[in-house]
Amino acid sequence: MYPNLYYFFKDLFGVQWKALNLFNTFGLMVAMGFVSAAVVLSSELKRKEKQGLLLPREEAITVGMPASFLDLFVNFVTGFLFGYKLFGLVLNKPDEVSAQTYIFSREGNLFAGIILGLILIGVKWWEKNKHKLKEPEQRNVRIWPHDRVGDIIILGLIFGILGAKLFDAMENLDELIADPIGTIFSGGGLAFYGGLILATIAICWFAYRKGIKLVHLTDAAAPALMIAYAVGRIGCQVSGDGDWGIYNSAYISDDYGKVKECTQPEFDQELRKFANYHLKARVLDSGNLFTYIPTARTFTSLEAVPRLAVKGPSFLPKWMIAYSYPMNVNKDGKKIPGCNEEHCRALPQPVFPTAFYETVMCTLLFLMMWAYRKRLKIPGVMFGLYLVLNGFERFFIEKIRVNHLYTVLGFHLSQAEIIALFLILSGVILIVIAKMRFSRSA
Repeated sequence: MYPNLYYFFKDLFGVQWKALNLFNTFGLMVAMGFVSAAVVLSSELKRKEKQGLLLPREEAITVGMPASFLDLFVNFVTGFLFGYKLFGLVLNKPDEVSAQTYIFSREGNLFAGIILGLILIGVKWWEKNKHKLKEPEQRNVRIWPHDRVGDIIILGLIFGILGAKLFDAMENLDELIADPIGTIFSGGGLAFYGGLILATIAICWFAYRKGIKLVHLTDAAAPALMIAYAVGRIGCQVSGDGDWGIYNSAYISDDYGKVKECTQPEFDQELRKFANYHLKARVLDSGNLFTYIPTARTFTSLEAVPRLAVKGPSFLPKWMIAYSYPMNVNKDGKKIPGCNEEHCRALPQPVFPTAFYETVMCTLLFLMMWAYRKRLKIPGVMFGLYLVLNGFERFFIEKIRVNHLYTVLGFHLSQAEIIALFLILSGVILIVIAKMRFSRSA
């Protein structure tokens, strides 16, 4: 596992550059997911603009204004915070303190913060002064929907993370109560559907305010959302952020996380060996052997621990079928002997790498949507198709994942399964309504 770039460069090149601890692989892949979404969304919006489905909007802007006090103040604060924390992380952070803990502390590098703040003040002043006019004037400019992709992506990022954290906190109240600050500001614990719902609401509000037709915007966003999710899940897999599946009882792993095939009695023996890890009665980090936060993965008995025996074909790497996520970013599992790094744990038994499966499935679904996007002429059908495909994908992957279950009409479903079913139903209804409206207008 590569919790951050330090581990990646150490493994590949043998170097130990501590400064790379700042760059979490999960966050980097989420950022790449947003970049992928921006590229796809911009391309689709331009295509729809050429078809005359989306039109520009004229807006009045004032040009030639010098830098205001607010401009300079905002730039100074931005530069100060960035320099105070970034240079503090590189130059002042104690080795025993994690990067996330340091970021949300009061510590930092005051000198670097002031210098970077002053530099950004100078940049803003120079930029505004270069275009300053004797008499500032108002001009009307035409802004196309694809010109607003940057604003849309930023809204999606902010409200996506906020919604993901909110839904995850609702599902894991015990973790939130036990460690509210650590849970809220942790790199993990992101519920995708929470982010999707809140980000969609924010972007639709923004589009309505800017006069962008929602039906065409959502159609353009459908393939972008699919590829963004596929890329983001790479971060989950590479960092080991906890989005793995149930145990694959056809395999066991050694103390270092290396996986090998086993018989059922051998798996049961390993399960009993690490019984305290699986049971809710286990003690927090007893003897420095386990880390523990009570979650959906802790059970009242070993018999209740979910598992499924699936042996993969010999030509596939074992990690595609069963993986113990050594050195995962969550610091979850048993201590790896001889490891003295920050992340030194591996799961006691290998699990299904569901994040990897979702990357593969969503990439294939994106390619299918991309291939058929020009053939779907009815507005609203593409987004309805996305809702259906995404719902089915997530509903079935949940069958080999462990989550809190809720009783709904006699069925035991996870939060994600409930939302997935709602998305499937919504997608079907949207497609039916879109086709009915198209047939009436034809």
